[in-house]
Amino acid sequence: MKKLLATNSNNRMVFIVRVALGITIFPHGAQKLLGWFGGYGYNGTMGFLTGQIHLPWIIALLVILIEFFGLLLLIFGFLTRIAAFALMASFLGVLFAVHIGNGFFMNWGMQPNHGEGYEYFILLFGLVIMPLIGGGGKASVDAAITKNK
Repeated sequence: MKKLLATNSNNRMVFIVRVALGITIFPHGAQKLLGWFGGYGYNGTMGFLTGQIHLPWIIALLVILIEFFGLLLLIFGFLTRIAAFALMASFLGVLFAVHIGNGFFMNWGMQPNHGEGYEYFILLFGLVIMPLIGGGGKASVDAAITKNK
């Protein structure tokens, strides 16, 4: 467990990445779980993911929990590598279940009836790899835990 939490407590870059990912993705999780930011909340999201996307209920539940609680863990740098891995796994599923067939570009208003592509996911995966490798970095719970041991 110590190796899983190990991090360089002076690594500012991982701190910046953790916070940037949190600010960007946490609202998506809050939409799915709580209905904040114009989202449909837990029931609406479960209905969509199991009904229209045809995910098993356990996978739909994991998507909601990872995007909400996983991002909180990532923001605070607690169990950072586990949270980063879960986030990457969840978004790999989203990519291949929904977006991969839409091409590269996000296509916001560019082509009618053409969904969002995968350019966002390339950035997301590039960023999530940093805390996956580097741990929590500066100002993380992981660093505080390993420093005290």
